[in-house]
Amino acid sequence: MEHEQQEEHTTDVDPIWTTSRTARQIYALGEVEKDITRLLYLAASSISLLTLPQTDGPEDNLPQGEERSEQFVLEVNEYFERLDSIQVAIRSSLAHIRHSRIAPSAINAPPLGFLPPSLGVGLPSETGTSKKSRGLQEERMERDAWKGILEALTRLKEIRDKERASSTDMQE
Repeated sequence: MEHEQQEEHTTDVDPIWTTSRTARQIYALGEVEKDITRLLYLAASSISLLTLPQTDGPEDNLPQGEERSEQFVLEVNEYFERLDSIQVAIRSSLAHIRHSRIAPSAINAPPLGFLPPSLGVGLPSETGTSKKSRGLQEERMERDAWKGILEALTRLKEIRDKERASSTDMQE
């Protein structure tokens, strides 16, 4: 069953991530990042299930009675399964780094006080040091917004040009 899910999951992967062992490792680390997000969600949810039912808000949608303890057991089991898969993936990535004989000097720790971009990979800046702390996703969103503005203004200009042309034709 798990093998079938893994096969189904790998068919959805962009082919660029299957071109080399390094690409597969980078993709696997991206999946680890997603697993860590899910792990944190499970931890928060498990803690919510441990609170007294009287403290639940109406929007919490938490189960009551025996269902609450059963849900807690399910979430804790998934939590530890995820935790195990995360540590296996990280160990695998470290083994890949060792196997590739990447020099430790190539993997330098960031300087003290370094703040990474909000969504991971950021765009390189022209000066070499990033003055803004936006990630690649934010940059893409801004680019798409500007493209949308340009398209809207272009359509508006075309409509106005047509209106002017038709009003000029009517006056003649």
